[in-house]
Amino acid sequence: MTLLSNRPVQQPVQPLWRNRDYLLLWSGQTISTVGGNISLLAFPLLVLTVTSSPLLSSIALALRTIPRTLCMLFAGALVDRWDRKRVMLVCDIGRALSIASIPFALMLGHLTIWQLFVNALLEGTLQSFFELAHSSSLAHVVRQEQLPAAMGQEEVVEGVTTLLGPSLAGVLYSVTLLLPFIVDALSYAASLLTLFLIRTPFQQPRQEERRHLVREIQEGFAWMWRQPVLRTMNFVNSFAALVIPGSTLVLIVLAKQQQVPDALLGSVIACGGIGALISSLLAPFMLRYLSVGRAILITRWAFALIWPLYMLMPHFWLLGVAEFLLGVADPIEDVAYFGYRIAIIPDNLRGRVISACRLFTSVSNPIGLMLTGWSLEHWGVGTTIWLGSVILVLTAITLSASQTIRQARLARDDS
Repeated sequence: MTLLSNRPVQQPVQPLWRNRDYLLLWSGQTISTVGGNISLLAFPLLVLTVTSSPLLSSIALALRTIPRTLCMLFAGALVDRWDRKRVMLVCDIGRALSIASIPFALMLGHLTIWQLFVNALLEGTLQSFFELAHSSSLAHVVRQEQLPAAMGQEEVVEGVTTLLGPSLAGVLYSVTLLLPFIVDALSYAASLLTLFLIRTPFQQPRQEERRHLVREIQEGFAWMWRQPVLRTMNFVNSFAALVIPGSTLVLIVLAKQQQVPDALLGSVIACGGIGALISSLLAPFMLRYLSVGRAILITRWAFALIWPLYMLMPHFWLLGVAEFLLGVADPIEDVAYFGYRIAIIPDNLRGRVISACRLFTSVSNPIGLMLTGWSLEHWGVGTTIWLGSVILVLTAITLSASQTIRQARLARDDS
């Protein structure tokens, strides 16, 4: 009795769905991410319509990711300096105006590939700042013990948007080229409204001390480098990112070769969203029995084994099966690893460390997209898919051989 009476009384954890500010943040990001996924599919379709070139389409997609490389580390340091909520508000305004300029130019008959390239660069730059501010602020909107559940809901958003975004993009694009981009611009306006209504501060009080920006970037990178799990995952992710971002372009080219309607293409891609949605809802419960390391290995081997199915499926509809399976696998790692990463990073370093981690894939993403476009144009779909399969198998083998990854776990995993 004495032992029990001396234990601190723990307050019950408030359910996520009773957290007003979390609901506002979650709902706003769900709406804007649906809009973003609509334009993500409509954007390469529009470039293909304007240019009839898969290579130019891949370049346009790559330009959305290049700012992640060019300004990622500086964005992380600035997000740790600036008011994170204000950063997110400015980014939503900028993205809404940038995307809205596309249908405006279409209506005037002045849309060019160069404007689309500029739109891609602006979208990528603002998204870099927004995502870093959002990721860094999540731990302030929810309690630490709620992070796995919150990360699960982040993956639910990803699943819902992957499900709805492509389907809506295909339907809207088939009605008129304007609609996908109008909807995306409105979705950013909705996100802007929800952010205005959130009362919770997105960071701890900041001291006024200012050091050289490069010194602050080095501090975040050095902290990340001392974490063996983060260091290993960053290197492996940089190779996997040569393959995975190009999957949408592979499906688009397959669809064009088989003369599949745009609406059907969106439905097939949406199968991945169904799988991701189901897995996202189950992942927090699965992670009660899986360590972080095991969750990572399950996902990586699933990707390595499922990727070749793109070529083995005899009918385009069956590609939806491959998309579904990949969608199921992805949230298992994301919920485990991203929750682990947020939990171990100090708040004053969070923007810089997350940006340092994302730098690795930010370098690989545009390279992978352009290599995918070049390979599709010169070698064809089959060779492109098999090359991707080899890379994914090698990444799975590398992680399986790493004792650091196999033993990765949060403190609660030991309980």
